[in-house]
Amino acid sequence: METISTEQYPVYIGNDSVDKLNEFLSGRDYTSVFILADENTKKHCLPKLKKEIPLHKIIQIKSGEKSKNIRTCEKIWKELSTQNSDRKSVLVNLGGGVISDIGGFAASTYKRGIDFINIPTTLLAQADASVGGKTGIDFMNFKNQIGTFSFPKAVFVIPDFLKTLNKRELLSGFSEVIKHGLIADRDYWKKIKTPLFLSPKERGLHAQVLPFGEDLGGVIISRSIEIKNKIVTADPYENGVRKILNFGHTIGHAIESASLKTKKHLLHGEAIAIGMICEVYLSRKCKGLSSEELDEITSFIISVFNPKPVTYPVKNLIALMKQDKKNKNEEINFTLLSCIGKAEINNSCTEELIEESIKFFNERLAPALKGV
Repeated sequence: METISTEQYPVYIGNDSVDKLNEFLSGRDYTSVFILADENTKKHCLPKLKKEIPLHKIIQIKSGEKSKNIRTCEKIWKELSTQNSDRKSVLVNLGGGVISDIGGFAASTYKRGIDFINIPTTLLAQADASVGGKTGIDFMNFKNQIGTFSFPKAVFVIPDFLKTLNKRELLSGFSEVIKHGLIADRDYWKKIKTPLFLSPKERGLHAQVLPFGEDLGGVIISRSIEIKNKIVTADPYENGVRKILNFGHTIGHAIESASLKTKKHLLHGEAIAIGMICEVYLSRKCKGLSSEELDEITSFIISVFNPKPVTYPVKNLIALMKQDKKNKNEEINFTLLSCIGKAEINNSCTEELIEESIKFFNERLAPALKGV
């Protein structure tokens, strides 16, 4: 088991970290333990934890981004209230990014705040969403419009849970791994691009995205957490450098929100992959990112995700971007790359240039769609 210590809480990484869970909970004198799960984590993950968690009660919500709203919060608060939960209760969030976001928000606001613990079960959550202290829900179709900065008491990362995921879910999480390399670590970027980590056809998907021997799989998760933890420690409330974690998310969140209104909605990581390509183009235009790195990044992301063209009206996407929390003085704010491994915050781009970036993305897809 590896332990990464943050200023606010420990992160335990490894399949044996589950052994620490019972000790952690038992030593804190909680009056009651609640587990927040969805139908998937209740079926596939909870059975592996029951023996390690003291007498507990389960709160179940529906999986997916569409559940990350105030109505679901009300359900969680009602369950806690009905079960006479007091301020010495703890909520254990067992699931992906949606569970950690909404569970953290519900816990941080119930009776002005109860403790919560994150046990991430997806690559997206293990490498990114479960650490950092951001909680929130979507509101009026705007991503994470309502939320708090509230830190868990601990995070337990159990890589074995990733074996329950399908290809699409794994790749969705891999987008955040790619982001970490692009914004902060050129060597990490090179590592995740090598055949050792991604070898189509020759190995199964789990080996492609996250080899499960304690060696390579742990390297990806640990390094991503280290990168995010360093950034969050320097700027826990996103007043400055923490904004670099938003690379790909200004356009990506707008695309994700637009897709939720359709029958074929995108997963978070799928939308962020598109957003990163668009914002790499903006980086070339606004920050002097080299044409070679523009092509390198774009080609790799397209080869991994095989995305579809963006067909949502640009004016609708821009309207969504104008609700982004990083904006100031009505200017759409971007984190952009000056080179691989170095990100720069607080860049504004015109609506015309944003539209141009989406056009660039669609044009780069044309050869792949034709089978070239």
